[in-house]
Amino acid sequence: MRHLNYSHLQYFWAVAREGSIARASQSLHLTPQTISGQLKLLDEAVGKPLFNRVGRRLVLSDMGRVVFEYADEIFSVGAELASVVRGNHLTGPTTLNVGIVSSMPKLIAERIVAPALMSDQPIRVRCTEASLEQLLSELAVHKLDIVLSDQPVPDGLSLKAYAHRLGESGMSFFALRSKARRYRGKFPGSLNDAPMLLPSQHSALRRRLDDWFETHELSPRIVGEFDDSALLKAFGEAGAGVFAAPSVIEEEVCRMYRMAVVGQTDEIKERFYAISPERRLKHESVVMITETARAGLFDRDCLKRNRRNQK
Repeated sequence: MRHLNYSHLQYFWAVAREGSIARASQSLHLTPQTISGQLKLLDEAVGKPLFNRVGRRLVLSDMGRVVFEYADEIFSVGAELASVVRGNHLTGPTTLNVGIVSSMPKLIAERIVAPALMSDQPIRVRCTEASLEQLLSELAVHKLDIVLSDQPVPDGLSLKAYAHRLGESGMSFFALRSKARRYRGKFPGSLNDAPMLLPSQHSALRRRLDDWFETHELSPRIVGEFDDSALLKAFGEAGAGVFAAPSVIEEEVCRMYRMAVVGQTDEIKERFYAISPERRLKHESVVMITETARAGLFDRDCLKRNRRNQK
C-alpha cells in the first residue's frame, strides 16, 4: 500500500458519514468533482475500491468498512485534540479500552473494571465483548488496552500477548429458590438427571465441569449450552435448569437472578486473567484494576463472610 494522504482520508471519511459525495461536498465546501478525484487517488493508494455503487448510492466495501473504522477513530481523536489545545477539556477523561471474553462472567468483569471508575482521574471505559481470538487480534493492533479472560493465551499463538493471572475461584451451583431444596440435600448426587445449563463445549470451564461430573459419576440432563455467561444465567432465572458460577459472586447471582446456592465445590477452579500486549503492565488504569483484583476480588476470607451473611 502506498503512503496515505490524510486529506484524501478525510474526504473519504466525510463521504462515508454523509452518505453521498454531494452532501460531503457541501460540508467540506468543495466541488463534487474534486472529492471524486481524491477518492480515486485513495482507492489507488489502498489498492482496493472503498465504495461499491448500488444504484445511485455509494455503499462501503469490505475494505471501506475497515478503513472507515480507523478513519473514524483518527478524526475523533483529532477533534478531541483540537478541543484540548483550545483549553476546553484540559482535564478531560482518558480512555480505557477493555475486551471481555464472551464466556467471562459479567459480574466478575464488572467488579474488575469498577475501581477504574472510582479513580480520582476522570476516565471513560469502553468495553468490547467477543471471542478470545477476536479480542487478541484487536489487542495486537492496539485497539484494546487489556483483555479480561477466563483462559490464558492459547499455545502457539503468533500474536505478542501476555497473560497476567488475577486469581481463581471454586464453583457454586445455583437453582431457583423455589426449586433449590430438592438439589441441596444430597449434593452433588442430587445433580444426577437434574436439568443443567452449561457453557458451550469449546470453553475451558465446560471441560472441567464434564470431568467433575464424570469423577462423581453424575449424568445431569443438559438442557442448554451457551457461549455467553449472562445469557446462561438469564435462562436459569427463567427456571430452565441448574447452573454453575464462580463462588466469589454467589451473593450477586442470588440477589440479581433470584437464585439460591445448592452446593459448592473447590474441585473445579475457574481462573481469570488480564491479557496485555506487554509483559510488564504500563497503563496506569490497567495496573490499578489488576492490583485491586488480586488484592481483594478473589479473597477467601471475603467469600467466607459472604456465605455467613447468606445464612
